[in-house]
Amino acid sequence: MATPKKTSEGTWRVQMQVNGERVGGTFSTKREADDWIARTRLELKSAARGATGEIKTMAQAMQRYALEVSPDKRGGGKEVIRINAILRHEAFPAKVKLSDLTPDHFSTWRDSRLKIRARGSVLRDMNLLSSILTTARREWRWIGANPMSDVRRPAEPDHREVVISRRQIVTMLRALNYQCEPIRSVQQAVGMAFAMALSTGMRAGELCNLKWEDVRDDHVILHITKNGKRREVPLSSRARMLIERMRGWDDEKVFGITAQTLDAMFRKYRARAGLEGFTFHDSRHTAATMIAGRMRSGSIPAQQAVMDLCKMFGWSRMDQALVYYNPKAGDIAARLG
Repeated sequence: MATPKKTSEGTWRVQMQVNGERVGGTFSTKREADDWIARTRLELKSAARGATGEIKTMAQAMQRYALEVSPDKRGGGKEVIRINAILRHEAFPAKVKLSDLTPDHFSTWRDSRLKIRARGSVLRDMNLLSSILTTARREWRWIGANPMSDVRRPAEPDHREVVISRRQIVTMLRALNYQCEPIRSVQQAVGMAFAMALSTGMRAGELCNLKWEDVRDDHVILHITKNGKRREVPLSSRARMLIERMRGWDDEKVFGITAQTLDAMFRKYRARAGLEGFTFHDSRHTAATMIAGRMRSGSIPAQQAVMDLCKMFGWSRMDQALVYYNPKAGDIAARLG
């Protein structure tokens, strides 16, 4: 198969052909080289009879996924962080051989996590693990079945229905030193981004990635969105005014701040203002509710107004508008007369 050869530096080198491809490595000792040869020989034999899962653990499948699959995904960096976090979870079957995994392993882990984490977080972890095991089955041929397929998922978390009140908006903007003057601080840039989010419904990442070259007279172009599709966001007169006030702050990007900075600063000044119960992303719910109200009050037919809103917010289905449009019952009653 292969024989370790000692190099002039005192290390041990191994090289061999595997499926027409030359593989090998350099090791500090002959024993390490012999161990690598033995492992490789075992893996080849197992792969030949379709039994790689008998020698590979769940942790090894997750590590390979993090190296080969996650980097090609949008948000792959966060996925790798999630994978590493799951491997540290109590009761997670990281060291169990893939062939020995059963639905009970994941059910026990799921129940343990639900005691300390929200349903949404556990559900995201389970979906990621199912994707890893599906890849191990379909592409790597490490297992013949996905044990996660028979594990009950937690119920979908309730959608947030938080609309930031006008009093909260005013207080928050005051805390962020929002004013009709040139921007001179990151604090003020965060305030402008918050005001822009309320005017357009753009997400934090979309605002932070917006470049001057993508600003037009009546709209902006988003090349990278949550669903991976390009989107054009129409600008109201107020939104155009907000963008003009950002000129001179940053040469490349309109708001000149990162999403991490935006999130941290927003939380900091929300606490300083004595406010709680809403996040920056709730500005998207608030914007959808306010913009829908303005559209409805005009001469736009109801169906067209809904389609316009979906186009502006990047929703591919009309029912997604119901998630973000959260009017109060009293407001609806007032319109009924």
